[in-house]
Amino acid sequence: MDKIVVRGGASLHGSVEISGMKNAALPIIYACVLVEDKCIIENVPDVRDVALSLNILREMGATVNRIDKTTVEIDCTNVRCGTSKAELVQKIRASYYLLGSEFGRFGRAYVAYPGGCDFGGRPIDQHIKGFELLGGTVKADCEHVEIESDHGPCGTSIFFDIVTVGATINVMLAAAMAEGTTIIENAAREPHIVDLANFLNTCGARISGAGTDVIKIKGVDSLHGCTYAIIPDMIEAGTYMIAAAATGGCIHLTNVIPKHLECISSKIEETGAVVDEYDDSVVVTGKPSIRKANVKTHPYPGFPTDMQPQMAVLLCLANGVSYVSEGVYEKRFRYVEELIKMGASIKVNGRTAVIEGGKPLHGADVVAVDLRAGVAMIIAALCAEGTTEISQIHLIERGYDDVVGKLRSMGADIEKVSYPD
Repeated sequence: MDKIVVRGGASLHGSVEISGMKNAALPIIYACVLVEDKCIIENVPDVRDVALSLNILREMGATVNRIDKTTVEIDCTNVRCGTSKAELVQKIRASYYLLGSEFGRFGRAYVAYPGGCDFGGRPIDQHIKGFELLGGTVKADCEHVEIESDHGPCGTSIFFDIVTVGATINVMLAAAMAEGTTIIENAAREPHIVDLANFLNTCGARISGAGTDVIKIKGVDSLHGCTYAIIPDMIEAGTYMIAAAATGGCIHLTNVIPKHLECISSKIEETGAVVDEYDDSVVVTGKPSIRKANVKTHPYPGFPTDMQPQMAVLLCLANGVSYVSEGVYEKRFRYVEELIKMGASIKVNGRTAVIEGGKPLHGADVVAVDLRAGVAMIIAALCAEGTTEISQIHLIERGYDDVVGKLRSMGADIEKVSYPD
């Protein structure tokens, strides 16, 4: 069993290069199923979810070659519809993008129900609504989702009942080669939605409006291969920004898009840290005194739910009482029990956590209950007195590229240790 061991007390100083965005890389990888040609994807993060997704495609008949650590060549010419292995698909949430890609290319789809972190109800009803409006007949149970159609997807108008990243992406995938024009209203606006649209357009698709709440997709007959670079990971960047503020350090983050970070930067600045923006980098300087703040998560461009646990750690160190409200996932506060083990004073009432800041944190044995909560434990451990051991670190490795090495290069006393099971 692997653990991350952190001896706290050191502030972080130095530079860190941000990797490609996991949440952009995954839909683009599955989008390659639409392309009967070679696609070269650059700036791919070296994380578990990417490796698993590439393995899913290999098992379906794709040829996948690692050109170097961050570049992958994918040829889905010989991919077979409905052949993804359930035991692989059920390990990752993003595997449901196979539904849109298979439906878009083959006019049908058969995929096991996806897995991923447990944040409570994460239904795929809006995905199904989109597929049905595109002309598919959907059968879903607790094990598989199947889409059938007589003529493949046909252009339509879709208004999502809620803003949903996953369903927006799946409809974009299914509609890229549909007959006619598809209009998505109340679409998600996240940067990785824009990145997927840019990738598909580079392959010959005709998608406009990505980044707004109305996306128009004019179906094309086929897509061709391309070379494309993934955007930097705003969540990884935000995580190191908060680590700098929490430890009172100073970190220069390179390979970022500052515009994507505005929702995070403004909240960090509210706590007293200084954020200096440059063309493709930011510098975050922490201060000895951390101010309280109130946070509520929203879909982009609001404060991201994937930054909520990290922000909660920063507020544990602040002077006064802060309130954190979760507007996306109902079970996002499962990590609170782990922070309480370290001395934090937090009370959760429904979707709101009340954090009494200023309580010193101490080392403890804690668990990464999900991807973002796990990295929040690392930030807490960096600020705590004594040693912290974090288990279930495979969840952290799902989305963070060499987090131990990057933190160690900035002065953290951190290591990955293997223990006998």
